[in-house]
Amino acid sequence: MASEAGSERRSGPARARGGSAGSRRGAGKGRAAGAMRAAAAQLEELLGRPPESVSALHPTDDGWEADVEVLELERIPETTSVMGSYRVTLDGHGDLVSYERTRRYTRGQIDRRG
Repeated sequence: MASEAGSERRSGPARARGGSAGSRRGAGKGRAAGAMRAAAAQLEELLGRPPESVSALHPTDDGWEADVEVLELERIPETTSVMGSYRVTLDGHGDLVSYERTRRYTRGQIDRRG
């Protein structure tokens, strides 16, 4: 496992299945909701921590990319709890092929993007 200060990245081969690898074709609301659930559930299985939310979801040529927020260290008061933002990549079948922690922050922290 990566150190707290560094980023964490895991990858694995996608399962071989018949047919094409899936694409943006059919990337409607139902498929997006399924991709969100798949990203959250598979990341929870790997990390052993339940996700708090999916903050972004984008179709790609090969599947989906999602940003999933996870509570990493619970503290009192809650605003000081440590959160992690993970970029999750799913193939066209909804199987997780990689994830990477992109950010760590306290729950009460506000982004200051212009």
